[in-house]
Amino acid sequence: MSTTTTAAADQPLSEQLRRVSVTSWKAPVIFGIFAILFTLLPLLAPREGVTTFRLSGGHELTSVPDVALPATTTAWIAAVLLVLCAGYSALRTQQGKRTPLWLTSVYVFVLLVGFLAWAAAGATLPMIGLLGGALALATPLVFGALGGVIGERVGVVNIAIEAQLLAGAFSAAVVASVVFNGALKNASISDAAAVAIAGTAGIVAAMVAAVLVSLVLGVFAISYFVDQVIVGVVLNVLVVGVTTFLFSKVLAPNSALLNSPQPFKAFAIPGLSEIPVIGPVFFRQTIIVYIMYVVVFLVWFAMYRTRWGLRLRAVGEHPQAADTVGIKVARTRYLNLMLAGAIAGMGGAFYTLASVPSFNREMTAGAGFIALAAVIFGKWDPIKATLAALLFGFASNLQGVLSVIGSPVPSQFMLMLPYVVTIFAVAGLVGRSRGPAASGKPYIKS
Repeated sequence: MSTTTTAAADQPLSEQLRRVSVTSWKAPVIFGIFAILFTLLPLLAPREGVTTFRLSGGHELTSVPDVALPATTTAWIAAVLLVLCAGYSALRTQQGKRTPLWLTSVYVFVLLVGFLAWAAAGATLPMIGLLGGALALATPLVFGALGGVIGERVGVVNIAIEAQLLAGAFSAAVVASVVFNGALKNASISDAAAVAIAGTAGIVAAMVAAVLVSLVLGVFAISYFVDQVIVGVVLNVLVVGVTTFLFSKVLAPNSALLNSPQPFKAFAIPGLSEIPVIGPVFFRQTIIVYIMYVVVFLVWFAMYRTRWGLRLRAVGEHPQAADTVGIKVARTRYLNLMLAGAIAGMGGAFYTLASVPSFNREMTAGAGFIALAAVIFGKWDPIKATLAALLFGFASNLQGVLSVIGSPVPSQFMLMLPYVVTIFAVAGLVGRSRGPAASGKPYIKS
């Protein structure tokens, strides 16, 4: 036996495992497919004109000049860069190396700039409004996705995100309206204070309503071992029916008293809101969006840096082992499912307290299912699920902007694109997409 082989054998197993490099051709294949598809745009449908990217919202201390790019030329340059990125990714894979994150980021950025330059030829794209609107549309999706991540990480498939969002929106509208009307009768309370009090009460009511939905899901799925997907679907249908009935019979005849919440107004954070491009997008929002920033960080930190997160993930991956070390599986699942519901409820409150100042039947319009797709696309990680939700929000807002400027791209295509990407992710074409091992499986203590 050679000295090298003997030295390798004497190393700990963990050190040997670190030397194992697992590579996959999925990334270069996907890069190549999208590069080819993008190249077809300027090849088959060249567009004349200049696309102007407006990077200033008019409120910053330092104004960023507009960027004007020739549509077809920019598209061809982007196509070449995309092919080069795909080639470099293939070269690294052939050498046994993984595709780095920075290369993926560059690829996505080039693809986005090239597509926007081609699609908006001859028009001006207000990037501040586009990105700010995307963030607003993505806010309830982010809350719902975070609730879905927590639920599935603890072993419960939360199909009822749609029900939680809708119940939260309904409860927030009713409670905020009643509290606001009551606060106005008190002469010592100003209008601004009444809005703040009513809005806070509405958020709390939304969280409570969503927690109740979670409890019903937990009772059937955790205690009585009913199929979690079936329970979630039934809850979605039930909440849609209940809220629609109450809207028609209670809210509509008494809209001034029960369905007229005063929405939160957007406000700027001094200093941060003056940062060019980033400031107007992220720091001129409503209080619910700022709460979302905090919740995303707290969920990520707690899930990977605290004992709570370790127990949460242990119950979702191997409940028998968690039970063996003294973790109460049913109790852990109940508590975290309630927490997931409370977070999703805040997303529901966004609809009636920030987006539309009244409740309408089925106003969530399937957002819970989009949030569930973001959970899968984000591989059950809080940060990645948040980014996936932002992608959905961006695509939704982009289709509206492109329609306004008269782009030839069908709006249905833009709405369809995130779902197509999600299908690729679920199919395993953009990396491993495997949920927690015990997700959806009832735990029966032996």
